[in-house]
Amino acid sequence: MKKQKKKVGLHELYQKDPIEADRLLWGRESDPDSRRGFLKKGALLAMGAALGAPMVHAANFPAGMIPAGLADADQPFQIPGKHPDLVVLNDRPLNVETPAHLLDDKITPGDKFFIRNNGLPPEESEIDVNTWTLTFEGEAVRQKKSYTIQELKDRFEEHTYQLVLECGGNGRKEYNPPAKGNQWDVGAVACAAWTGVRLRDVLQDVGVKSNAVYIGFYGKDRHVSGNPEKTPISRGVPIEKAMMEESLIAWSMNGQPIPYQNGHPLRLVFGGWPASCSGKWLTKIVVRDRVHDGPKMEAPSYRVPCNPVAPGEKVKDEDMCIIESMPVKSVITYPRSGASIKLGQQLPIRGHAWAGERSVEKMEVSTDFGATWQPAQLEPAANRLAWQHFNAKVSFPKKGYYEVWARATDSEGYAQPMILPGWNPKGYLNNACHRIAVKVG
Repeated sequence: MKKQKKKVGLHELYQKDPIEADRLLWGRESDPDSRRGFLKKGALLAMGAALGAPMVHAANFPAGMIPAGLADADQPFQIPGKHPDLVVLNDRPLNVETPAHLLDDKITPGDKFFIRNNGLPPEESEIDVNTWTLTFEGEAVRQKKSYTIQELKDRFEEHTYQLVLECGGNGRKEYNPPAKGNQWDVGAVACAAWTGVRLRDVLQDVGVKSNAVYIGFYGKDRHVSGNPEKTPISRGVPIEKAMMEESLIAWSMNGQPIPYQNGHPLRLVFGGWPASCSGKWLTKIVVRDRVHDGPKMEAPSYRVPCNPVAPGEKVKDEDMCIIESMPVKSVITYPRSGASIKLGQQLPIRGHAWAGERSVEKMEVSTDFGATWQPAQLEPAANRLAWQHFNAKVSFPKKGYYEVWARATDSEGYAQPMILPGWNPKGYLNNACHRIAVKVG
């Protein structure tokens, strides 16, 4: 059984950065110089809900301090708008994963959608949907052009697609030697229904030159250093991916505004590729006549060795290739690992499978560590680049400890490996079979 991840408590969060804790926990804009906080209505409501009563003199409460009513509480850090059982891996920048059993919904709700930030989100006071502007420029556009969100809605056809977003480092914690970075388990993945306009429609309106090679994005997020001259992340995709039907400039997730930590009010969504390509808090797109060279495009970020290497081997930057389509993968979402049943009962299994730019053609489960496999029922995808749902029923011959393993095979015949795939320095692309523990009897 996998070790339970530690959740970040209030005291630990405030010890790391009390002002940032104030902002993340309550949505409070603090003035560290005066040690006073400017509490919006939402922050007052959040504090009152946590304390069990409104804080009467809230305007006088010092910034960066835990209310005494919570000081003795051993409760984990709660992110506004997110499920309380999400697991915080890092709080600056905020990185939060979803336990596998919370991914059981066919379409991932906003409160269960993982968070992968490279910088700090813009202050909520900086976000005005009515004035937010997206600008297009670069060596390979015919004209520099800007659009408000309302202009995007008015001028271009709206589209909705279910699209899988997965962090390139999902599953990193299993690599050995250990790879640096957030130690994701299996929960840095989600599939929501995204609504917006096709990127290609807007690019055609702007005018793309024949020498276009790549697009890159810039957002309003801030570098963790606080230096306004530094950009936390600016990645992108080849022009061919940008022009695909499902590549979106999105303003909605599941029929609602995109959650704040997931890119509100505007973001890119490129299903099937590392989620780092899908820029959040989107303000600018550059159309390049070369591979984009923004922060996090350089090796070793989001790159793997072009050829297999031995575990722990150092790899030269020039021998690293940019990750594009993600590999075939699956996750068991029911039951939760550690389930117990009585001998003679059948255990229902369900989950999701996805395969980057490909589709999943076959799904199997095993109860004997992969010695034998039985087919699972596999549903077709809602649309290209959405995940596919599977279910099965398994039986056990006698009392004892078992594991249920899941294995997906894609449309090109590639199956998930039973053990870790090839090691790489940054711990990307772990698509080994997901497994859960079951006790019978």
